[in-house]
Parts: sequence; structure tokens; C-alpha cells
Amino acid sequence: MISEHLPALQVVLPLISAPLIVVVRREAFAWSLATAVSWIGLGIAVELALRTAQSGAISYAIGNWPPPWGIEYRVDRLSSFVLVLVSLVGAIVMPYARTSVAAELPRERRYLFYSMYCLCLAGLLGITITGDVFNLFVFLEISSLSAYVLIAMGQKRKALFAAFQYLVLGTIGATFYVIGIGLLYLMTGTLNLADLAVRVAGVHELRPVLAALAFITVGIGMKLALFPLHQWLPNAYTYAPSVVTAFLAATATKVSLYVLMRFYYVVFGNALVFRTLPLDDILLALSVVAIVTMSLVAVFQSDLKRMLAYSSVAQIGYITLGIALTNAAGLTGAIAHLFNHGVTKGALFLLAGGISLRCGGTSFAAIAGLGQRMPFTSFGIVIAGLSLIGVPATAGFTTKWYLVVGALERGYWWLAALIVVSSLIAVAYVWRFVEAAYLQAPGPEAPRQGEMPLSMLLPAWLMVGACIYFGIWTSFNIGFAGSAAELLLHSGR
Repeated sequence: MISEHLPALQVVLPLISAPLIVVVRREAFAWSLATAVSWIGLGIAVELALRTAQSGAISYAIGNWPPPWGIEYRVDRLSSFVLVLVSLVGAIVMPYARTSVAAELPRERRYLFYSMYCLCLAGLLGITITGDVFNLFVFLEISSLSAYVLIAMGQKRKALFAAFQYLVLGTIGATFYVIGIGLLYLMTGTLNLADLAVRVAGVHELRPVLAALAFITVGIGMKLALFPLHQWLPNAYTYAPSVVTAFLAATATKVSLYVLMRFYYVVFGNALVFRTLPLDDILLALSVVAIVTMSLVAVFQSDLKRMLAYSSVAQIGYITLGIALTNAAGLTGAIAHLFNHGVTKGALFLLAGGISLRCGGTSFAAIAGLGQRMPFTSFGIVIAGLSLIGVPATAGFTTKWYLVVGALERGYWWLAALIVVSSLIAVAYVWRFVEAAYLQAPGPEAPRQGEMPLSMLLPAWLMVGACIYFGIWTSFNIGFAGSAAELLLHSGR
């Protein structure tokens, strides 16, 4: 039965599509195949999420070799939640991509874009679904290498520098991660995540395990843009093609955060990470600094995409803050924010891509008077911006509510107040767009074109609608996040 092999198909379909696109070398075929694979992947992810909700975790043994001897794909509430996010974003950006890519990339490179996208999608899905730490590294490199190429395809020469900067830091991060899992293998003799969790608990010599934890934290921290390891992110998001920025901002860092949660709560366990070590205090301090400083830096940017890029570093701080709280409410907020911030930032960058198409850039000078020329685009950014702030009835509000509750449960009144105050800083940088688009007159050289093409506007507004939907009907994002948080907390030692 094909339904029994859905975990493998989730990764195999985009993986085999990438070389097939290169062989055919037809733009129309490349877009059609990438779009079909993305939507099929979304269907598979939803089906796997429903199965895990009904009957628990799914274990798929590659080649019928039982784990831990063979490679295992494992889907539980947390991994299925992230699979839905990655495949949902991919399914929405692909209809958008056809017009956007045609406008930003020369014809001879377009099929390569879709090939690299399929590789990146396969890598991100593979990271999420694999139950083997070395295969996690393989998929991490597949997604990273393809992301370097996608970023380098940007129109400006600075895109090459951004890709090179990401490559250097990403390679350092990958090296640290491999050293960490090498130490774990040396001490336990296994690479299976579930088996590691059992064997690490029985290791009496803690120094190699603590060293592995340090290496993995730094390695994954670079991939997820954990402050202060975020230097690659602003340039990458600013100069990459619009559809690449939207896809990576909504998925790549979120998948890396998922990996960090897996290692902290499942492999190493609560007792070692947050009780034996003061890692919760360190992570809390870094999160607070990231939220405040990066939000303030975002306020003073002169370009919309760069402002949103620094905002992403601050929003990652909210997720790591929830991880550091180590209680059900805080961890629920962190996991839910993976999804909620993914759809919010995806919407903002898709809309910013339309502005870039019509105005030739996303500087605030080019945005002046945009509310009249591109009313649907401007209003969409305002709605998604409200979700970024955390206004009630938006997706962003639900997660900040849980983070505040988690902070109060720990007795951190000052932290709850800081979360509220930091939202006011988000008001400041979202207001900068409102002021430019609605309160400033367009310059004499401002383009007179209207809205972006419908093929781009509809996917962008579908993502904007998700910002409202998941803020009102929270049974999926908060429901899955809550059960996943309980799973992580109870799996820890």
C-alpha cells in the first residue's frame, strides 16, 4: 500500500524532482513539477499529522532494517507540525514563484532555481522527519547548499556576498554539529535519536557529553541565527530573490529551532541541559538581548526587507525564550511561534516581493505613497504587521500570550513586562511602513504601476489570511503545539 510509504515519499518526491528538472531544462516543466511536488507534499504532511493525532508516533524503517540498526524516519506530534509548516509554505510560494522568478532571474537560470528549490524542500523535510542524527546532518547540508545557490541568484552583486557569508558561517556550524554527534557516537555507539536518548542517560563520564552539547548548540545556533550568531541572516534575506527570502524566512530557521528542541529535551534531557547546567539562564539572557536590540535595530533600517530581516532575529529570540522557560506554557508558545511566525513572515516577504517588482526596490523612499498605488499589498502588510506585533485575533497574539503565561509561572514578572514592551518596539517599526505608505506623498519619480500580478497577490493574501485564521481558530497551531510541548517535557529526564 502506498499509504504505508508516505514518510519516505515526503522526502523522495522533491529529491528526485531536482535532477529531473535539470535533465529536462524547461522552465514550464520545472515550475509545474515543483508546484505539483509541493502540493502533494502538503497533502502527505496533513495526512501524517492526522495519523499522529489519532494513533501516536509513526516509525518507518528504511529498507526494513529495524532501528536502531537501520535508518528510521519518525513522525510524532512535533515533527508532523513542522512538516505541515514547511510543506504549506512551499505549496503557497510556488504559484507566486512563476511570475516573481520570471521578473528577477534570466531565462537560462530559471529551471535551476526550481531544481534548487526542490533540493532545499527535500532537505528541510528530511531534517524534520529523520530519526538519525547523521542523516539529519546530510539533510541539513542538502538544504544549506541549495539555499546558498538560491540566495546567490539575487539580482544585485551583494547577493553573492550574502551567499558567501552564509556559506562560511553555515559550514562552520555544520562542522561544529558533526563534532558534537561524533562525540555522542563515541560515548554511546549509536546514531538513532531515540536510542541516543536512552544511552546518554546511562553515560557516567559527562565531559564528552557536555562537550557534544556545546558543539551542537553552537552548530545549530548558527543555522537558526541564534543571537549573536545571526550575522548571515540580514544580508541573505535582503538580497536573495523575493520568493527565496519568503520561503527561507518561513521555514529554514524554524526547522533548525525544531532540531535544537529535539536535542535539548529528548537526547540530552531536561535534567542535564537545564538543571545540571545553567543553559536556561544563558539562553534566556541571549533571547532577551536579541528581542530588544534587534527590534531596535529594525526600527532604524531604511529598507523594508532589511527591517523585516532584523525583525526575524528578534522573533527567533521569542522562540528561544520559550525554550528557556522550560514549562508547558512557555514551550507551547515557542512551538506555536515556529508556525505562527512562519506564516506571518512568509506573508510579509511575499508582499515585499510585489513591492520590489513594481517599485524596483523596497526602500522606504520607494514605498512613499504606496497605499494609493498598491492598496491590497499595503493593507496586507498592515495586517501581517499586526500579527508580528501580537495584536489580538492574529496568530502572533496567541504565542505571546503563552510566553507571558510561561514567564509568570516561573515568577519572572519583569520578563512578562518585557514581552509586552518589546511588542511596542514592533509597533514602531511596523508604523514606519504605515507612515511611508499612507502618510507620505510619492516622489516625482515614483512608478505609476498598480497592484502586483494576481498570480502573486493571491498567494500572498492566502498567507495573510492564515495570520488571521490561526489567531482565531487555534485548534491546530496551539493544539498541536501544546501536545508537542507535553511530549518534549515528559520525554526529558
